[in-house]
Amino acid sequence: MTEKLEMPSGLRVLVTAGAAGIGRAIAEEFDTAHAKIHVCDLSQEALDACRAIHPDWGYSLCDVSDEKQVARMFEDVRDHLGGLDVLVNNAGIAGPTAGVEDINPQDWDLTVRVNLNGQFYCAHHAVKLLKQSDNASIVCIASIAGRLAYANRTPYAATKWAIRGFAESLACELGPAGIRVNTILPGIVEGPRIDHVIRARAEKENVSFDDMKKTYKNMASLQRMVTAQDVARQVLFLCSPYGRNISGQSISVDGHVRAL
Repeated sequence: MTEKLEMPSGLRVLVTAGAAGIGRAIAEEFDTAHAKIHVCDLSQEALDACRAIHPDWGYSLCDVSDEKQVARMFEDVRDHLGGLDVLVNNAGIAGPTAGVEDINPQDWDLTVRVNLNGQFYCAHHAVKLLKQSDNASIVCIASIAGRLAYANRTPYAATKWAIRGFAESLACELGPAGIRVNTILPGIVEGPRIDHVIRARAEKENVSFDDMKKTYKNMASLQRMVTAQDVARQVLFLCSPYGRNISGQSISVDGHVRAL
């Protein structure tokens, strides 16, 4: 009989933008596996609300687009966790919804700074710690917009395509050190964030919110949105012994979205 593989106990996990949304779902999934958790977030309100429920986690107020803040956050991580086994590069923003001729260049720059530079800054500071781990993984959260064309969302799509290239290159670079690097491409994840995106696109195309939401659901073969927990469980799988030979991959959790 094959021995059942168990999640390593006591994994030290950092989740960026981990106090709410997908990030919090990921952190809570690791918490059920008896991991030690540290989260950062841009919102002090979100951090406080999360701390009230999970007082044993570590917390840092951090804008990942600012390298100095990321460096300070990793000091908190070392103090709280004493090392690092898993980095979940989750922080990101939706960016503007507009045609390329109407996008404010400042909005483009902000999307790149948060979505792409933030992943680099966190990996840059994490790798020295991860190289000391026997169970090291980086999971980058991108989007199905990183494998599909996405009209009127070019800043977002461009950064998500770039994250895939960044992660796969890191997998080549860090594989000899035993560090696995993978990317999750969430589909249309139910919640306030996608509602905001749908509302903006509905206004741009002069249709109702409900009609646009139905259009988004119909983009997937399964005709439904995915949940934050769906994404979280895939992250946990990649960081478990079951995922020990999975690296350099971009894995969609999307219900088979065919177009955006």
